[in-house]
Amino acid sequence: MARTELQTQPWSRWRDLQPAAVLGMAAFLVQFDVTAVVVAMPAMAAELGFGVAAYAWVMDAYSLAFTGGLLAAGALADRYGRRRALLGGNIVFLVGSIACGFAAGGPVLWAARAVQGLGAAFVIAGGIALLASTYTRPDERARAFALMGVISGMAMALGPTLGGLVATWIGWRWIFLANIPLCLLAILAVPRLVAESRGPADRPLDWSGVILLTFALGLAIESLLMGRAAPVRVAVGLGASVCLLATFAMQQRRRPAPMFDPAVFGRPVMIGISSLLIAVSIGYWAVLVYLPPFLGAAFGWTGSSVGFALLSATLPMLLLPPYGARLAKHWGWRRLFATAMLVLLVGNLTLMLVASGWLPDTGVILAAAATGMLLIGLGAVLAHPQLSGAVVALVPPDQTGMASAVTVVMRQGGFALGIATLGATLPYDATAASYAWPWLLAALASAGGLIAASMLLPDYQP
Repeated sequence: MARTELQTQPWSRWRDLQPAAVLGMAAFLVQFDVTAVVVAMPAMAAELGFGVAAYAWVMDAYSLAFTGGLLAAGALADRYGRRRALLGGNIVFLVGSIACGFAAGGPVLWAARAVQGLGAAFVIAGGIALLASTYTRPDERARAFALMGVISGMAMALGPTLGGLVATWIGWRWIFLANIPLCLLAILAVPRLVAESRGPADRPLDWSGVILLTFALGLAIESLLMGRAAPVRVAVGLGASVCLLATFAMQQRRRPAPMFDPAVFGRPVMIGISSLLIAVSIGYWAVLVYLPPFLGAAFGWTGSSVGFALLSATLPMLLLPPYGARLAKHWGWRRLFATAMLVLLVGNLTLMLVASGWLPDTGVILAAAATGMLLIGLGAVLAHPQLSGAVVALVPPDQTGMASAVTVVMRQGGFALGIATLGATLPYDATAASYAWPWLLAALASAGGLIAASMLLPDYQP
């Protein structure tokens, strides 16, 4: 009898985790389309004939739509059904993927990427809420979220390599068209394995807040990318963006149930966590976007060669998250995040040294490039997965829901602004040496995160 129980326990546990697995598969596409597309962007730019600013919009259109959509997705999912929101988002993502695959020019591709980002927002908002409602026991919920984290890590780590192989063998368009069978599989599997759930029906939907924040971020991105030759245009655009953000903050302060309560983020701990989110977005994720053209300019690599090279920066996100969690328990938040930012800083400085042309020969340059990419990956994996846990542990219990949701928005918003900021330093005819400036900005962002972690986070175990 005992033997039978032991034999059936693994199967029973797997059956219990099937909803988490299918929800993780839906989230896999969202993450995969970020890192896989990064490697193929030089091929897109060459075929469709666009420059640095348009290059950046391939990613920023997705991130901007994701950020704005996420603010509305949670309330709509609670009101009309979280499974319905996820499936609807999956269909929108599917339509956007098909449009990306058949895009005939830059504007069509950017619009299709925005459609993908909007769909991704509903997939993520619905998926996280469904996980929480499906697994109510703490141990079950921990396993479910861990499984989703592993699947997301696989998407981020394998995306560059698989994207490079696909772009090299059959063309970049198939990175998007390959989403079709997986989206259809999610449409079939989710209703069979995941029950519908709803949240409070009276959760407010603040359309004016969504519009204000989206326009503020979009105006800042456009000003940075298109106003490089006209500093006055950059200053005016950023000033208008700041005014819109201030209006958004005042509007949220007056709301009885705000989406984004400024009071939550006035505390030193949340200022520190927000600074770390921005530092990782610029120091790692935005750098990842510009590594393919840099490697192409520096070494002549394209497609699959770049994809394999980027494994140095992405594999740590798959292999090392559990070690980061253990270090958090031994070191405490301040030491963990300060160490992560220091490693990220050294990695970006190493990449800057590679771009500077000061290194003596090709072998040293290759070793330094691999070391720099490995270091930014290690720094990111120490910080990125632990930030959500830090939010839950360090803010008051009645504010964890809002704080957790807003950290996702800040990640995406910081990612979009980071891409625009680094891109604004590149000339239209960028050479390998031109990338010293983006890597310097990434290093400065990492240094800011190091200062914030050292001064604003508590030095105790979570």
